[in-house]
Amino acid sequence: MTRVVAVPPTLDSDAFDALIAEASQAGADERLLFDARHVRFADPYGMTGLLALGVHFTRDGVPPILQFPQSADVAGYFTRMGFVAAAEGVFEMHDAPRSRAGESSVLLPITVVGSPDDVHGVIEELNEHRISKLFSDQLGYSPADAMAFSMLLSEVSQNIVEHADAPGWVGIQTYKRWRRVDKRVVVIAVIDLGVGFRGSLEREHAGRFGERWGDATALEAAFIHGVTRFRDPGRGQGLKQIRRRVGRWGGKIAIRSGTARISDVPEWDDGEPMTTELAAFPGAQILIVLPAKAEAPAAPPPPARPGTRSGNIRR
Repeated sequence: MTRVVAVPPTLDSDAFDALIAEASQAGADERLLFDARHVRFADPYGMTGLLALGVHFTRDGVPPILQFPQSADVAGYFTRMGFVAAAEGVFEMHDAPRSRAGESSVLLPITVVGSPDDVHGVIEELNEHRISKLFSDQLGYSPADAMAFSMLLSEVSQNIVEHADAPGWVGIQTYKRWRRVDKRVVVIAVIDLGVGFRGSLEREHAGRFGERWGDATALEAAFIHGVTRFRDPGRGQGLKQIRRRVGRWGGKIAIRSGTARISDVPEWDDGEPMTTELAAFPGAQILIVLPAKAEAPAAPPPPARPGTRSGNIRR
């Protein structure tokens, strides 16, 4: 039997939650068909999340089916983002556009991360010149911010290798506007299907939390209190540094793991700091959104000289 799961027109973090909830209702003998024909927009989180769904809901070696967007522009964007190439081993694909290596103009096409070499590959793909140009020309950040971004990306990708115990995906793109943010943003997605925050911290910390222990408690311990799986002081503080940098840039970071999601919510976003009782899903899914800095106000015009008119001069 085949169960059809309709992909929402906007494929983002909200759609990912909805897709998990719907796909989880399928019976053990049902093969899933993800119907993305009506997708009109997708960000890196939505696309990497769809890949994670495909892997998770592969049963007895039989992958789910994926129907691609009918819009040629959207299907082309899926190709440029590297989704089609990444999905070839994940789905049985219907109406898929042809994958063309090397044609992408996006900041970082969807990239598989499963080893330290993959992390180095991500940083090399986002070379210093591209990052500096993005941060200075498009976001108004300083050269020091660009260097800090490289470190952030390395740390968040390394999290897959050190904590997930399973491969994951990273994808980054810029948008002139994103959801309710009416200015340019960078959207970063880092998604894996590993043990998640609860599984990573359980051995060292579950006992002291007692009955409170669960996905939300584990996220809160790591995200708010800096708890790590390491006994040595100072180790495993990457998340703390990532959170601090994102906050300094006025950005948003949200982490979904298991049945919960925790977020630092900036003033421009209307999300919840903590969401619980989500449909269960393995691993950890990280969303980071960095907005452009506000433009400096225009300087007031110089005072008019005596005998002249203020305003534009016609030629």
